[in-house]
Amino acid sequence: MAPQTAFFQKRITFAEVFKNKKIALMSKKKNVKQAEKNLEGIEQVLTRSEQFIEDNQKTITYVIGALIVALLIIVGGNRYYLKPLNEEASADMYYAERFFEIDSFSLALNGYGTYPGFLNVMDDYGITKSAKIAKYYAGVCYLNLGDYDAAIDYLSKFKTDDLLVGAAKYSALGDAYVELGELSKAVSSYKSGIEKYENNFSTPIILKKLGIVYEELGELDQALKTYQIIEATYPETTEGRDIKKYIGRVESKMSL
Repeated sequence: MAPQTAFFQKRITFAEVFKNKKIALMSKKKNVKQAEKNLEGIEQVLTRSEQFIEDNQKTITYVIGALIVALLIIVGGNRYYLKPLNEEASADMYYAERFFEIDSFSLALNGYGTYPGFLNVMDDYGITKSAKIAKYYAGVCYLNLGDYDAAIDYLSKFKTDDLLVGAAKYSALGDAYVELGELSKAVSSYKSGIEKYENNFSTPIILKKLGIVYEELGELDQALKTYQIIEATYPETTEGRDIKKYIGRVESKMSL
Protein backbone atom coordinates (compact mmCIF):
# COMPACT_ATOMS: atom_id res chain seq x y z
CA MET A 1 0.00 0.00 0.00
CA ALA A 2 2.81 2.39 0.84
CA PRO A 3 4.56 1.96 -2.56
CA GLN A 4 1.30 2.65 -4.42
CA THR A 5 0.84 5.80 -2.37
CA ALA A 6 4.35 6.91 -3.23
CA PHE A 7 3.77 6.20 -6.91
CA PHE A 8 0.47 8.15 -6.83
CA GLN A 9 2.26 11.07 -5.23
CA LYS A 10 4.85 11.01 -8.04
CA ARG A 11 2.09 11.04 -10.63
CA ILE A 12 0.60 14.11 -8.98
CA THR A 13 4.00 15.83 -8.97
CA PHE A 14 4.55 15.06 -12.67
CA ALA A 15 1.08 16.41 -13.46
CA GLU A 16 1.87 19.62 -11.67
CA VAL A 17 5.14 20.00 -13.57
CA PHE A 18 3.38 19.35 -16.86
CA LYS A 19 0.73 21.90 -15.93
CA ASN A 20 3.36 24.52 -15.03
CA LYS A 21 5.19 23.87 -18.29
CA LYS A 22 1.95 24.27 -20.21
CA ILE A 23 1.26 27.58 -18.43
CA ALA A 24 4.81 28.79 -19.14
CA LEU A 25 4.47 27.80 -22.81
CA MET A 26 1.16 29.65 -23.12
CA SER A 27 2.70 32.71 -21.46
CA LYS A 28 5.65 32.53 -23.84
CA LYS A 29 3.32 32.34 -26.84
CA LYS A 30 1.38 35.28 -25.49
CA ASN A 31 4.62 37.29 -25.08
CA VAL A 32 5.68 36.40 -28.61
CA LYS A 33 2.32 37.54 -29.96
CA GLN A 34 2.62 40.78 -28.00
CA ALA A 35 6.15 41.33 -29.34
CA GLU A 36 4.92 40.68 -32.87
CA LYS A 37 2.12 43.16 -32.32
CA ASN A 38 4.61 45.75 -31.04
CA LEU A 39 6.82 45.20 -34.07
CA GLU A 40 3.85 45.67 -36.34
CA GLY A 41 3.12 48.99 -34.59
CA ILE A 42 6.73 50.11 -34.99
CA GLU A 43 6.71 49.14 -38.65
CA GLN A 44 3.54 51.17 -39.18
CA VAL A 45 5.11 54.21 -37.52
CA LEU A 46 8.25 53.83 -39.62
CA THR A 47 6.17 53.46 -42.76
CA ARG A 48 4.24 56.64 -41.96
CA SER A 49 7.51 58.47 -41.21
CA GLU A 50 9.03 57.32 -44.48
CA GLN A 51 5.89 58.41 -46.32
CA PHE A 52 5.97 61.83 -44.61
CA ILE A 53 9.64 62.30 -45.57
CA GLU A 54 8.90 61.25 -49.14
CA ASP A 55 5.90 63.59 -49.40
CA ASN A 56 7.77 66.54 -47.87
CA GLN A 57 11.25 65.91 -49.22
CA LYS A 58 11.62 69.32 -50.86
CA THR A 59 10.41 71.22 -47.79
CA ILE A 60 12.72 69.26 -45.47
CA THR A 61 15.64 69.88 -47.82
CA TYR A 62 14.91 73.62 -47.87
CA VAL A 63 14.65 73.77 -44.05
CA ILE A 64 17.93 71.91 -43.54
CA GLY A 65 19.58 74.09 -46.16
CA ALA A 66 18.30 77.24 -44.46
CA LEU A 67 19.63 76.07 -41.09
CA ILE A 68 23.05 75.37 -42.58
CA VAL A 69 23.12 78.79 -44.27
CA ALA A 70 22.08 80.49 -40.99
CA LEU A 71 24.84 78.65 -39.10
CA LEU A 72 27.42 79.67 -41.70
CA ILE A 73 26.25 83.28 -41.51
CA ILE A 74 26.55 83.29 -37.70
CA VAL A 75 30.01 81.70 -37.71
CA GLY A 76 31.20 83.85 -40.60
CA GLY A 77 29.69 86.99 -39.07
CA ASN A 78 31.48 86.42 -35.77
CA ARG A 79 34.79 85.70 -37.44
CA TYR A 80 34.83 88.18 -40.29
CA TYR A 81 32.62 91.00 -39.01
CA LEU A 82 32.17 91.11 -35.23
CA LYS A 83 35.73 90.20 -34.30
CA PRO A 84 37.36 92.91 -36.46
CA LEU A 85 34.69 95.39 -35.36
CA ASN A 86 35.39 94.61 -31.69
CA GLU A 87 39.10 95.15 -32.27
CA GLU A 88 38.44 98.45 -34.02
CA ALA A 89 36.10 99.61 -31.22
CA SER A 90 38.64 98.66 -28.57
CA ALA A 91 41.34 100.64 -30.36
CA ASP A 92 39.08 103.67 -30.72
CA MET A 93 38.21 103.58 -27.02
CA TYR A 94 41.85 103.50 -25.90
CA TYR A 95 42.24 107.25 -25.39
CA ALA A 96 38.80 107.61 -23.78
CA GLU A 97 39.93 105.09 -21.15
CA ARG A 98 43.17 106.99 -20.63
CA PHE A 99 41.25 110.25 -20.10
CA PHE A 100 38.99 108.40 -17.65
CA GLU A 101 41.96 107.16 -15.66
CA ILE A 102 43.23 110.70 -15.10
CA ASP A 103 39.72 111.97 -14.17
CA SER A 104 39.28 113.98 -17.37
CA PHE A 105 35.66 112.89 -17.49
CA SER A 106 34.43 115.38 -20.07
CA LEU A 107 37.16 114.38 -22.52
CA ALA A 108 36.57 110.72 -21.79
CA LEU A 109 32.89 111.15 -22.48
CA ASN A 110 32.99 113.39 -25.56
CA GLY A 111 36.42 112.72 -27.00
CA TYR A 112 39.16 115.09 -28.00
CA GLY A 113 40.07 116.03 -31.58
CA THR A 114 40.36 112.82 -33.58
CA TYR A 115 40.14 110.71 -30.44
CA PRO A 116 36.58 109.46 -29.88
CA GLY A 117 34.94 109.44 -26.46
CA PHE A 118 32.67 106.85 -24.91
CA LEU A 119 29.58 108.39 -26.48
CA ASN A 120 31.17 108.07 -29.94
CA VAL A 121 32.09 104.45 -29.32
CA MET A 122 28.50 103.64 -28.36
CA ASP A 123 27.16 105.35 -31.50
CA ASP A 124 29.70 103.83 -33.90
CA TYR A 125 30.05 100.32 -32.47
CA GLY A 126 26.71 99.63 -30.82
CA ILE A 127 26.83 95.81 -30.91
CA THR A 128 30.40 95.37 -29.71
CA LYS A 129 31.73 94.55 -26.23
CA SER A 130 33.51 97.90 -26.14
CA ALA A 131 30.24 99.75 -26.74
CA LYS A 132 28.61 97.83 -23.90
CA ILE A 133 31.33 98.63 -21.37
CA ALA A 134 31.26 102.23 -22.64
CA LYS A 135 27.80 102.53 -21.05
CA TYR A 136 29.36 101.93 -17.64
CA TYR A 137 32.16 104.41 -18.30
CA ALA A 138 29.68 107.02 -19.55
CA GLY A 139 27.53 106.56 -16.46
CA VAL A 140 30.48 107.13 -14.14
CA CYS A 141 31.59 110.14 -16.20
CA TYR A 142 28.15 111.74 -15.90
CA LEU A 143 28.13 110.97 -12.16
CA ASN A 144 31.41 112.83 -11.70
CA LEU A 145 30.22 115.69 -13.92
CA GLY A 146 27.10 116.12 -11.79
CA ASP A 147 24.54 114.95 -14.34
CA TYR A 148 22.96 112.33 -12.10
CA ASP A 149 19.94 111.56 -14.25
CA ALA A 150 22.17 110.75 -17.22
CA ALA A 151 24.39 108.69 -14.94
CA ILE A 152 21.41 106.62 -13.79
CA ASP A 153 20.21 106.21 -17.38
CA TYR A 154 23.50 104.79 -18.67
CA LEU A 155 24.33 102.72 -15.60
CA SER A 156 20.86 101.13 -15.60
CA LYS A 157 21.37 99.99 -19.21
CA PHE A 158 24.71 98.37 -18.46
CA LYS A 159 24.83 94.63 -17.65
CA THR A 160 27.78 92.42 -16.82
CA ASP A 161 28.76 89.13 -15.18
CA ASP A 162 32.04 90.55 -13.90
CA LEU A 163 32.02 90.73 -10.08
CA LEU A 164 34.10 93.88 -9.71
CA VAL A 165 32.56 95.86 -12.57
CA GLY A 166 29.04 94.78 -11.63
CA ALA A 167 29.57 95.85 -8.03
CA ALA A 168 31.07 99.16 -9.18
CA LYS A 169 28.00 99.78 -11.36
CA TYR A 170 25.59 99.43 -8.43
CA SER A 171 27.87 101.44 -6.18
CA ALA A 172 27.88 104.32 -8.69
CA LEU A 173 24.13 103.94 -9.27
CA GLY A 174 23.50 104.20 -5.53
CA ASP A 175 25.74 107.28 -5.34
CA ALA A 176 23.71 108.97 -8.10
CA TYR A 177 20.47 108.33 -6.21
CA VAL A 178 22.03 109.71 -3.03
CA GLU A 179 22.98 112.91 -4.85
CA LEU A 180 19.37 113.24 -6.04
CA GLY A 181 18.10 112.68 -2.49
CA GLU A 182 16.37 109.42 -3.47
CA LEU A 183 17.73 107.46 -0.53
CA SER A 184 15.35 104.48 -0.74
CA LYS A 185 16.48 103.85 -4.32
CA ALA A 186 20.07 104.22 -3.19
CA VAL A 187 19.50 101.51 -0.57
CA SER A 188 18.02 99.23 -3.24
CA SER A 189 20.98 99.80 -5.57
CA TYR A 190 23.60 99.20 -2.89
CA LYS A 191 21.85 96.02 -1.75
CA SER A 192 21.73 94.75 -5.36
CA GLY A 193 25.48 95.28 -5.68
CA ILE A 194 26.09 93.38 -2.44
CA GLU A 195 23.75 90.48 -3.23
CA LYS A 196 24.59 90.00 -6.91
CA TYR A 197 28.31 90.77 -6.98
CA GLU A 198 29.72 89.88 -3.55
CA ASN A 199 33.51 90.10 -3.41
CA ASN A 200 36.09 90.96 -0.75
CA PHE A 201 37.14 94.23 -2.39
CA SER A 202 33.88 95.99 -3.32
CA THR A 203 31.38 94.59 -0.84
CA PRO A 204 32.76 96.25 2.35
CA ILE A 205 32.88 99.59 0.51
CA ILE A 206 29.23 99.30 -0.57
CA LEU A 207 28.18 98.06 2.88
CA LYS A 208 29.70 101.15 4.44
CA LYS A 209 27.80 103.38 2.00
CA LEU A 210 24.63 101.46 2.77
CA GLY A 211 25.12 101.93 6.51
CA ILE A 212 25.57 105.69 6.10
CA VAL A 213 22.36 105.92 4.04
CA TYR A 214 20.50 103.95 6.73
CA GLU A 215 21.75 106.50 9.24
CA GLU A 216 20.46 109.32 7.03
CA LEU A 217 17.09 107.59 6.87
CA GLY A 218 17.04 107.24 10.66
CA GLU A 219 17.06 103.44 10.43
CA LEU A 220 19.68 103.03 13.14
CA ASP A 221 19.06 99.31 13.72
CA GLN A 222 19.75 98.58 10.06
CA ALA A 223 22.79 100.85 10.06
CA LEU A 224 24.23 99.05 13.10
CA LYS A 225 23.63 95.60 11.56
CA THR A 226 25.31 96.72 8.35
CA TYR A 227 28.38 98.03 10.12
CA GLN A 228 28.58 94.88 12.23
CA ILE A 229 28.63 92.75 9.06
CA ILE A 230 31.72 94.66 7.96
CA GLU A 231 33.32 94.16 11.37
CA ALA A 232 32.60 90.41 11.41
CA THR A 233 33.13 89.49 7.76
CA TYR A 234 35.71 91.95 6.43
CA PRO A 235 37.88 92.87 9.44
CA GLU A 236 41.13 93.00 7.43
CA THR A 237 39.86 95.54 4.88
CA THR A 238 40.28 99.30 5.15
CA GLU A 239 36.58 99.57 5.98
CA GLY A 240 36.84 96.78 8.54
CA ARG A 241 39.72 98.42 10.40
CA ASP A 242 37.85 101.73 10.55
CA ILE A 243 34.32 100.51 11.26
CA LYS A 244 34.35 100.66 15.08
CA LYS A 245 33.91 104.42 15.11
CA TYR A 246 30.83 104.09 12.89
CA ILE A 247 29.42 101.43 15.20
CA GLY A 248 30.13 103.66 18.20
CA ARG A 249 28.45 106.63 16.49
CA VAL A 250 25.26 104.66 15.80
CA GLU A 251 25.19 103.20 19.31
CA SER A 252 25.50 106.74 20.72
CA LYS A 253 22.55 107.88 18.60
CA MET A 254 20.50 104.89 19.72
CA SER A 255 21.17 105.65 23.40
CA LEU A 256 19.78 109.17 23.18
